[in-house]
Amino acid sequence: MMPVREIEEDAAIGVSVADEPEGLSAIHHPGCAAAIWRRRPMPRFQSWINALEPERLPKARVILRPRDMRDAVYQICAAAGTPACDERQRLVDDAAALADMFVSLTPAPFLRLRFDVVTTNACRKFHIDAVTARLVCTYRGTGTQYGISIEGAEPQRIHTVPTGAPIVLRGTLWPEQPKSGLLHRSPPIEGSGETRLVLVLDPIVDPDAHPDRDFMH
Repeated sequence: MMPVREIEEDAAIGVSVADEPEGLSAIHHPGCAAAIWRRRPMPRFQSWINALEPERLPKARVILRPRDMRDAVYQICAAAGTPACDERQRLVDDAAALADMFVSLTPAPFLRLRFDVVTTNACRKFHIDAVTARLVCTYRGTGTQYGISIEGAEPQRIHTVPTGAPIVLRGTLWPEQPKSGLLHRSPPIEGSGETRLVLVLDPIVDPDAHPDRDFMH
């Protein structure tokens, strides 16, 4: 296993950062509430996605089998009018690769895939998701913010995940005692003119338990 560097630790909690994707497996280590794969986006890809009109960015919320991830992202991009080019293919391939990594960490027969195009203060309140675990990768704009809550208070020290770096976070359904106290949020950007593109993956065991879902066959 690749070496993992602890960047923050507080009694029952730590956030791990690694320079290789294998480092995301630290989410299973005792006391590790989140794991980040610190990577730098390719400059050509980042320039391309930053320059796209917001209406051409992929946007979707579907439940699918992990093996269908690549085709689904391709269809979502095509439906949004995301220009067909090498950079779009890189986005498709990267999202599929992240899905494979996530399923290897939190095996489930289905995934909920979300591509969110964010221009307001969505989910600006610090919280923990009601899932076992969640992968978040911000392809464009400011990354997810996180911090440690002491006795339910908002974090005093806020950290921001780099753009393009995936983070895997434990949710409230993770079998963890005591609870870590790590909270996260979408960064407040309203009024800044910024547009974010965020990929979110959740493990799903029973799609029928999600009646508001869109299921991709």
